[in-house]
Amino acid sequence: MKDSAPHDKAPMTERFEADIARIPSSNLSLPFLPAPDTARPSGERAHFQKHLGRKAVALLVLATFGGSMATIVPMSFTLALRLDQIAPGRQEFLGYMLGAGSTLSLLAAPLTGIFSDRTRSRWGRRRPYTVAGATVGLAAIPVMAFAPNVLLLGVGWVLSTVGWQTAMGSINNYQADNLPKSQRGRVAGLTSLARQIAPVAGIVLVGQVVMDPLWVFLLPTAVGVILVLGFVAFAPEGHSLRLESTIPLSLRNVLGSFLFNPRQHPAFAWTWGGRFMFFLGLSLTTSYSTFFYAQRLDMSVAEVSTVIATISAAGIITSTVGAIGGGWLSDRAVRRQPFILAATVIYAAGALVSAFSSSFVSILTGSLVTSLGIAVFGAVGQALVLDVLPHRETQAGRFTAVTSSSQKIPNALAPALAPLLLSLATFGNSGNYAVLYVAAGMLAVLGGLITLLGSRAN
Repeated sequence: MKDSAPHDKAPMTERFEADIARIPSSNLSLPFLPAPDTARPSGERAHFQKHLGRKAVALLVLATFGGSMATIVPMSFTLALRLDQIAPGRQEFLGYMLGAGSTLSLLAAPLTGIFSDRTRSRWGRRRPYTVAGATVGLAAIPVMAFAPNVLLLGVGWVLSTVGWQTAMGSINNYQADNLPKSQRGRVAGLTSLARQIAPVAGIVLVGQVVMDPLWVFLLPTAVGVILVLGFVAFAPEGHSLRLESTIPLSLRNVLGSFLFNPRQHPAFAWTWGGRFMFFLGLSLTTSYSTFFYAQRLDMSVAEVSTVIATISAAGIITSTVGAIGGGWLSDRAVRRQPFILAATVIYAAGALVSAFSSSFVSILTGSLVTSLGIAVFGAVGQALVLDVLPHRETQAGRFTAVTSSSQKIPNALAPALAPLLLSLATFGNSGNYAVLYVAAGMLAVLGGLITLLGSRAN
């Protein structure tokens, strides 16, 4: 009893981490990773994090492309278009809906992560959640397409966000389970490029049916469902029937899964903080990009789809260079953190150009520069997260979800913060959106500096 008293008084997160540390190493085996000093039964999969084959990588990239199209196209264009049809001139509702979706998905992610870590099935740990998430995302389409008011449109968006974030989180968990360090930068570059190209293809796609409320939502989602289910069907994942429990699934442990102890995982903590700042800045501009283009180019919201598609298509070149080049180079570097700082500086430069743009050429220039920075950050940042991910063998789902909160919390905060910034004094004649872009650049660079400081913790 005397020994247990200090433990009971310790903070929840420290007790949770302490429980993990006391688990015998024999209980940390995966279904395809034999416990120490035991032979691997014939027919089981290769050793944990062996080089991932080309087929699996291709399926992973395609699934990322499809899931990103289903997620980003509504967020960056379709939702604003539908809102403009239901409640013209009420742009503030867009922020409320995006914030609600991010908040709910933020709460759901750690739960699905910790449950998937413990899932026993012939399908493995991750695939059941990939399928469930895509199914919920598909079911949200008629709710958004036929919503008669803003409230139901918001409900549909929350369902879509939670569903697709669950599916994409499960795919990210698959990468944490299977990618060795030597592949992380290159594969992250390919998946980052897929995320950059997906909105371009999606907006071109919905631009053909821009006046049909059903098809503008259904087309990108259909692509997402097909490619994600292809990944589920053909990407290798061993069963999880032999996976032993790590710690008991109690209320305390579930609540503890939302948090982590920065003192025990300093490298992960610094990386998380840097990502938080970068995505907070990026989220300030992403939510209002459609209205920004419409204001600066004196166009209607419906007409902006062509502009967004053109700018995004031009950005494929810079995205390719940034994602593939940044990921490839970071695999060969001693540290990835300097690449993160460089990416944030590039993004900030593009944000400043956009802040004071008044023509299509200047808007295009700013967008190309920011897309280069985003691509480098996305590729190298994803690889860096996998490098510093704690308890990868047993709790990849939990810590991947914690990582995703560094993006989801900003997505929830930005819609509330943006209106406050928009109410500030404007810069000259450049319009109030300049405040958002200047703030975005400053926050991004701060995130890069925080990440660079984290290199000392590795």
